[in-house]
Amino acid sequence: MKKKILSFALAGSLMLGLTGCGHKSDPKPGSKKGYDEGEQYVSIWVHSIEDTDEGRAYRQSVNAFNKKYNGKYFADIEFIPRNDSGGGYTDKINASVMSGGLPDVLTVDGPNISSYAHNNIIAPLVDVTKSDKDQYLKSIIEQGTVDRKLYALGAMESSVGLYYNKDILDKAGVSVPDQDHPWTFSEFLNVLEKVKKVTDQNKGYPLDMTFPTGEATIYYYAPFFWSNGGDLVSKDGLKVDGIFNSEKNKETVEYFKKLRDNGYMSKVAIANLFEEGRAAFKFDGAWEVNTVRTQYKKLKLGIAPYIVGDSWNHTPYTPTGSWAFAMSSKAKNKVAASTLVKYMSGEESGLRLYKMTKSFPSTYKAFESVPDFTEDPLYSKLYYQLKTYGHPRPKTPVYPQVSTSFQQVLENTVLSGEDVKTQQNRAVERINAKMKRYTM
Repeated sequence: MKKKILSFALAGSLMLGLTGCGHKSDPKPGSKKGYDEGEQYVSIWVHSIEDTDEGRAYRQSVNAFNKKYNGKYFADIEFIPRNDSGGGYTDKINASVMSGGLPDVLTVDGPNISSYAHNNIIAPLVDVTKSDKDQYLKSIIEQGTVDRKLYALGAMESSVGLYYNKDILDKAGVSVPDQDHPWTFSEFLNVLEKVKKVTDQNKGYPLDMTFPTGEATIYYYAPFFWSNGGDLVSKDGLKVDGIFNSEKNKETVEYFKKLRDNGYMSKVAIANLFEEGRAAFKFDGAWEVNTVRTQYKKLKLGIAPYIVGDSWNHTPYTPTGSWAFAMSSKAKNKVAASTLVKYMSGEESGLRLYKMTKSFPSTYKAFESVPDFTEDPLYSKLYYQLKTYGHPRPKTPVYPQVSTSFQQVLENTVLSGEDVKTQQNRAVERINAKMKRYTM
């Protein structure tokens, strides 16, 4: 998950049930450098520009794969970057569903794995053992599993921290709990009231918090709902009525309203409110650590455990999810494609991505071989949060509609004062309109 978080329009444009005219013809041995007679050709698409750190990392991983499997497999990578609206790459995939030109392996953003699986764009991986799965964070395996079948393995992982300003908390006399005993909703309200006396002096707010359009809102704040005993979709991803608009979720939305009504957050976004020392807390991605350390060096930064509902029972709930590799439903050689998926998401490739892009890896060994995640007081907290309490976003074929509706409910109720139940029910109607194609 990058700092510039994009909204997704995938499910609305996927072409369910369309059959192509067959897999595009593969090049002949010798037509590409390194592709020799007797090797199985494996095509792979990635969502980035080649001339970027991420693109170079993928290129190097493919080269390393070809070296390791020389004489057996040859992977051929194609770079298809997204545009500012998230299209480009997605558009190419949609067109290829009709033309039959899908590659053997492709990248999929974590929340969209279920959409790709339900629309037969990707297929379950083969030859993935329990030992293979045990190498990955639980959140990675959960994210890639649809209907008990593993479709994708994350190339990287991500998280969100509850950052705090140490100076403000010290002035307010607030102590931060350990990671296994987070502040509950009720306790956090008391904390915010204490720090408000300090932030008021700087014409600030206890919380630097907004509900932006796009993917950030559900990524940052779905954990409030999960930890409070709610959910957004059914376990099979095909039902939202009675779940998205549940009483538990209404209770959580009311909690957000309380944050606004008590003056703990601003109704409008204020640039750099936290970074400039005018807010005590901020929810943001892992990139915030580097931003503060390089651009706001005077700020004494800490990370508190993500807050939880009053009845939380230590179940996973914190933000996770990023790009993964999956096998196309059109893959000619499923073993070859699955082998490439495992390699591109494995320890070596994860370490390469971290070193070149600072994207968190997806395997335990990769995390534990990087000093940052064992010695750095901030990154080690983010890693502990990921491996202990990580929870993927909702798995449903209509994920984009769920994400958009989630953001709209919070914006309309918390910022505009609309009735919570009314907004929840309207959201369910919108989601159900898209869900019909999968339930009829």
